[in-house]
Amino acid sequence: MKVYTERLILRKMTPEDREAIFRYLSDADTNRFQSWIPETSGEVEEFIKNHIKDFNVPGTWFQLLIAEKDSGSVIGDIGVHFIGSDGQQAELGITVSKEYHHKGYASEALKGIIGYLFQEFGKHRITASVDPRNTASMKLMERVGFRKEGHFIKSLFWKNEWADDVIFALLKDEWETGQ
Repeated sequence: MKVYTERLILRKMTPEDREAIFRYLSDADTNRFQSWIPETSGEVEEFIKNHIKDFNVPGTWFQLLIAEKDSGSVIGDIGVHFIGSDGQQAELGITVSKEYHHKGYASEALKGIIGYLFQEFGKHRITASVDPRNTASMKLMERVGFRKEGHFIKSLFWKNEWADDVIFALLKDEWETGQ
């Protein structure tokens, strides 16, 4: 399974991607809002080995790599959480290597997967959960068409502290009409 955009390919992970994934995920500053920062490439290898192999399985997360079309370089990933048993909703999370920030890659990748989920899989609703201290991600979600649905105060116990959680959402008909 692959999704193509103007400059990117969103694709499954392979064991050969281990070092490239480790390079961007092990950057503690860039990934300070992520729940997992690997300390060794071996941890990434285990993650790839144990990764769900099928896309669109209710109740699972599926990681898609973001690669440049021209060079094939892996620049990040998008996590897709298939919510519930009815298959109508998904949640997204994105990580992009800091060398590729401020170049429009995150927006392009998100628009690609959003379109794919709505058009190919008939999803009704796509959400994203963002720590409000992550202002770049907050702006990104709004830029690609998500609307803020709620701000939950100290609702997640994460990294030994209570953190706020902002929920963004986008409905299929909103995406199709550009609202």
